[in-house]
Amino acid sequence: MPEAELFPSVSEIPEADWDICACPETVDGARPYDPFTTHRFLALLEASGSVGPGTGWQPRPLVLRDAGQVIAVAPTYVKSHSQGEYIFDHGWAEALERAGGRYYPKLQVAVPFTPVTGRRLLARSGHEAAGRIGLLGALRALAANSGLSSAHLTFCTAEESNLGVAAGYLPRVTTQYHWHNRGYTRYSDFLDDLSSRKRKALRRERAEAQAFGGEMVALTGAEILPEHWAAMWDFYQHTGERKWGRPYLSRAFFEAAMALNRDVLLVLARREGRWVAGALNFIGREALFGRYWGAIEVHPSLHFELCYHQAIDWAIAHGLARVEAGAQGEHKLARGYLPAAVHSLHWIADPAFRRAVANYLAQERADAAHEIAELSAQGPFRRDDGSN
Repeated sequence: MPEAELFPSVSEIPEADWDICACPETVDGARPYDPFTTHRFLALLEASGSVGPGTGWQPRPLVLRDAGQVIAVAPTYVKSHSQGEYIFDHGWAEALERAGGRYYPKLQVAVPFTPVTGRRLLARSGHEAAGRIGLLGALRALAANSGLSSAHLTFCTAEESNLGVAAGYLPRVTTQYHWHNRGYTRYSDFLDDLSSRKRKALRRERAEAQAFGGEMVALTGAEILPEHWAAMWDFYQHTGERKWGRPYLSRAFFEAAMALNRDVLLVLARREGRWVAGALNFIGREALFGRYWGAIEVHPSLHFELCYHQAIDWAIAHGLARVEAGAQGEHKLARGYLPAAVHSLHWIADPAFRRAVANYLAQERADAAHEIAELSAQGPFRRDDGSN
């Protein structure tokens, strides 16, 4: 019978044990499908103080062993708030507390501050069934035995969602916008796939952005230097202060981020000898993941160019299947990003509250399906009959 254990830090788990479950595809030196669940990424969040004491994200990585061998792991946190998750349950917390209950602390399986779909039940090859089912059971037991209100797996895969439903979790579906490579070999192929009006609009938008008076560069691996990370911190901090009040990632994260260079694409804009804007992307085996954007100067359409158009350019040039541009934003639709379902799982300890949440989620799933169908029909692509 597999045995579960919570650790106080991912750094206390050998990197080889973690990554053989999180990214077994990298044993041949290839890229991970999901760079965010690698040991190096999660360990940097901890080492930089972006998670841990005082952040409301207390690391408690979960390890499942069978006969002494690690067969599955999960990036698990005890949360004292609902910030930095992008799957919003603030209303649930308020409702339970109005009824005299206590929502926090809760158990969260997630990559902090990262609204990217990926495996959350990370199992060693050959142990997938036992590992995933074992983790789901262990999370429920840990939450119940510790007096926690709930356990949540956010941005999990559709397959994991189905497993969770069978294990008594409530499924949730929300929406993001993703760009898909339909066999394009160059950006002009993508433009040719759009309606005439949208194609002209994107050309105008790109021309406007590229007339900002400087140059744009795309950097990855050894091309990324400390000065580039320092500039990205300035952009990130500026955006974070404007949007969130306090940036989630610490300065120490950016100062140590050279350790992640192999997983990163920076798209930066320089004018008159200084970096003025940039977008931070992570590179997966099949996808490019847009994460953060910021600027210290305002230029028309520069945001769209660095975050969306340059990402599509790079993905096509490197044979990637899709670009995931982060949370929210119907403005992405006009730029070739179509709505996609995002899955989460939720286990609620209180039976009455669980029924109320289940009813809410049933309606939300229906609304999400309708929204995805409606917005997909409004997409910028030419119709099947070839009309514009």
